[in-house]
Amino acid sequence: MPLVDDSAEDGTATVAAVQGNVPRLGLDFNAQRRAVLDNHAARTRELAEAVKEKREPQPDFVLWPENSSDIDPYANADAADVIDEAVRAIGAPTVIGAVVAPETGKLRNTLIQWEPGLGPVATYDKRHVQPFGEYIPMRSLVRIFNSNVDRVRRDFGAGTKIGVFDLAGTKVGLATCYEAAFDWAVRDTVTHGAQLITVPSNNATFGRSEMTYQQLAMSRVRAVEHSRAVVVPVTSGVSAVIRPDGEVVAQTRMFTPDVLVEKVPLRSSQTPATRMGTLPEFLLMALAAAGLGWSALRSVRARRTRAE
Repeated sequence: MPLVDDSAEDGTATVAAVQGNVPRLGLDFNAQRRAVLDNHAARTRELAEAVKEKREPQPDFVLWPENSSDIDPYANADAADVIDEAVRAIGAPTVIGAVVAPETGKLRNTLIQWEPGLGPVATYDKRHVQPFGEYIPMRSLVRIFNSNVDRVRRDFGAGTKIGVFDLAGTKVGLATCYEAAFDWAVRDTVTHGAQLITVPSNNATFGRSEMTYQQLAMSRVRAVEHSRAVVVPVTSGVSAVIRPDGEVVAQTRMFTPDVLVEKVPLRSSQTPATRMGTLPEFLLMALAAAGLGWSALRSVRARRTRAE
């Protein structure tokens, strides 16, 4: 039986991935947070005009990247208005990447499902936050060696709920940025019904390094592993649309505003990798451990035999 299949089991969906770009590179990219939000809103309104003029198909849903709104839309009415205007213009549910800042406690790296006419209706908080990027472990000790830890002024906290949004009838699994590197973070969404996976990311902090291509490669692996189309919307590139067989059918250039609109297959069957999860890895580890134990035992017996 073929192990890779990219046929549409549950029909198709037309998806738009928005890459708004950022005003500057590196760790200070978010010094102009409103500019980043405005960029993504502007690209979405431009897409709405293109749809109106029949230059682009109407998307079933729209995906913005991680950190596309570093301004908390729950606490800042002006940010919420900008997002709401863009979502109303395109007339489709849109996933917004936002930094949510509660009055007390830790920050949240949150994906928000924003519906036209309704506003935010569902959220997903990133579950695997990154040490030394989103939070600083042993801050007082680490500060002795590098004062840059204080650039992370407030730690992010980890979410606990699996992220699957119902976007216009399509179950979309959510894995934020480097969560794509962790087996369970992606597999959980598929076992909970995801027909398509999205990996919204913010690569601006890594400048023009190879990081974005490494992450794209991870997303291609996840597409084949779970036989799902994967959409990767990124703030500054490379955004991409990947078919379930790992083929990249569309991608952007780095640090270039753009929008990808593609029709992708929806699938619900589970691959052997999805069903078994990490079981094969543990079996291989057990087999390796047994082999090492057997080899060590034979070595001990051989030495005893020679000693006799």
